[in-house]
Amino acid sequence: MRRIIILGSTGSIGRQALEVIAANPDRFEVVGLSAGSNREAMDAQAEAFGIEFTALGAEESQQLVRDVEADVVLNAITGSVGLGPTLAALETGATLALANKESLIVGGDLVTKLAKPGQLVPVDSEHSAIAQALRSGEHHEVRRLVLTASGGPFRGRSRESLASVTPQEALAHPTWDMGRVITTNSSTLVNKGLEVIEAHLLFGVSYDRIDVVVHPQSYVHSMVEFVDGSTIAQASPPSMKIPIALGLDWPHRVGGVGAPIDWTVASEWTFEPVDNEAFPALLLAKQVGMAGGTYPAVYNAANEQAVDAFHDGRIGYLDILDIVERVVDQHEAPSDGLTLESLAEAERWARARADSLTL
Repeated sequence: MRRIIILGSTGSIGRQALEVIAANPDRFEVVGLSAGSNREAMDAQAEAFGIEFTALGAEESQQLVRDVEADVVLNAITGSVGLGPTLAALETGATLALANKESLIVGGDLVTKLAKPGQLVPVDSEHSAIAQALRSGEHHEVRRLVLTASGGPFRGRSRESLASVTPQEALAHPTWDMGRVITTNSSTLVNKGLEVIEAHLLFGVSYDRIDVVVHPQSYVHSMVEFVDGSTIAQASPPSMKIPIALGLDWPHRVGGVGAPIDWTVASEWTFEPVDNEAFPALLLAKQVGMAGGTYPAVYNAANEQAVDAFHDGRIGYLDILDIVERVVDQHEAPSDGLTLESLAEAERWARARADSLTL
């Protein structure tokens, strides 16, 4: 029986995690919940599951993690505010099932140096797929990681044609139902850029050996290519419950959490290269990832501000990445290295600078 704390319990990942847990009462017990602001929904969850310990907001979430004994902490908080709870969870020694990619990307070495071997388990579908595929070989046998991308709603369009994209169009993702920022990031491929940085930090593979391929059907969630020419892919119909369940009970699989592929039905899976001219986010992400330090935090924070400005009608679609690139170019990393204080200051500066460019 694994005792679980769910941070971000009222969001999509948190709700699905509770469904997995409810279906497997012999394997999991929820001992704590936190939400960003929706106390009413969280209280209803706590009542349904008989949970005594709850928290609201990032600071209370950190304290909840420190105070409540758990085997697994699922961090499904949205945004870089999840960094504090991520660090708190690692300090307790509990397994951290990480759906909050921003805390790893922004925290960088602060997170990876604190994590013990095997303590950090990815819940993103792409990184869960890579973690599964990596069990087929040794680290030194890996040639490259290949993350798949759906291509979003604008796959195949030229950069020029994207100038007229509306916020409503950017939110029309063909596969996944996500929040405003993540869905927009998927359309610009900023989200995939963040996932490239996440893959480097999780698996210790250099950026020149991490590739992205467009796979519109979203059945293959990512792949690992080995030195002998073999490629191991993890595939399933699109469902977040599979990586969630693996995160909760890694490395064990939970029966019945997702429907398998129906191999009796004809289907076609296609793969195509990313158009880096129309979607420059990936190249920029690799640059900030290699720069390290506070640069990924600046990339992420500037993008969040630019996305808000786009949805508020203050800038156009193509301006999102242009602003992010300008803010990254203007950033000067602190000389005292990466600390919580330098990260906070870098984020404040990036948000203010991005806002000044959207006026």
